[in-house]
Amino acid sequence: MNSKDKVLEILNSNKDRYISGESIASLLGISRNAIWKAINELRKSGYEIEAVSNKGYRLALEKDILSAGGILSYLNEDIAAIYQDGSNMIHIFDTTTSTNRIAKELAIAGNCHGTLVVSARQTSGKGRRNHSFFSPEGGLYFSVILSPDRISYKTPDEITTFIGNSVCDAIENTCSIRPRLKPINDLFIGDKKVCGILTEAGTEFETGLVQWIVVGIGINFDSDIDSFPDDIKDKAISLFEPGKATITKNQLVAAIVNKII
Repeated sequence: MNSKDKVLEILNSNKDRYISGESIASLLGISRNAIWKAINELRKSGYEIEAVSNKGYRLALEKDILSAGGILSYLNEDIAAIYQDGSNMIHIFDTTTSTNRIAKELAIAGNCHGTLVVSARQTSGKGRRNHSFFSPEGGLYFSVILSPDRISYKTPDEITTFIGNSVCDAIENTCSIRPRLKPINDLFIGDKKVCGILTEAGTEFETGLVQWIVVGIGINFDSDIDSFPDDIKDKAISLFEPGKATITKNQLVAAIVNKII
């Protein structure tokens, strides 16, 4: 994680008070000048940060901007330790082809259990049986690498059901609404789909042993359903109306990761 994300994590963890540049520098073991540069980079990314002499810095308003630091600030302490000890375990994109595609490439390259790929938009989102998955801005799309020896479930259906129930729990805890899992890889609110799950795996050719699992999760977060293609917009629903979310995407990613890692 770079200095910008580390500073953001600290600001997110101290939203109710100012924290001095000196304190941040001491916590991170970097210079005051590096802190100043990180603050400026965060402002350029859209964050509003107050700066008051003799007090320090504070996030003026939490923007819904996907970031490693934002996700880390909502993780349970034991889960956050996994990411703080790992290198380059959270990958954030404004737009990508498919988070599952990138996560599979990372898994093949040896990236470890818990590695996250998160995007605000996908251009080539994919569902089960190679169906396309409409992934516009306003949705939340992320994939996580799982190691078979780090999870309790072994069969594909067991793993997908576990992930689906975990996402239902996380949405209920953060949004006060309980989606319905149907049959194992789609989440519905009423009779409309709000989330799709795609589980893929890599196996060793000679033994058939599963080497890694990649789970992709696509959620209509505050999507503009009216802008969806005609063949799916009557079948889709979003957690929130556009611009009216009561939580951030970072918060929901963290709530789900807390359940599945």
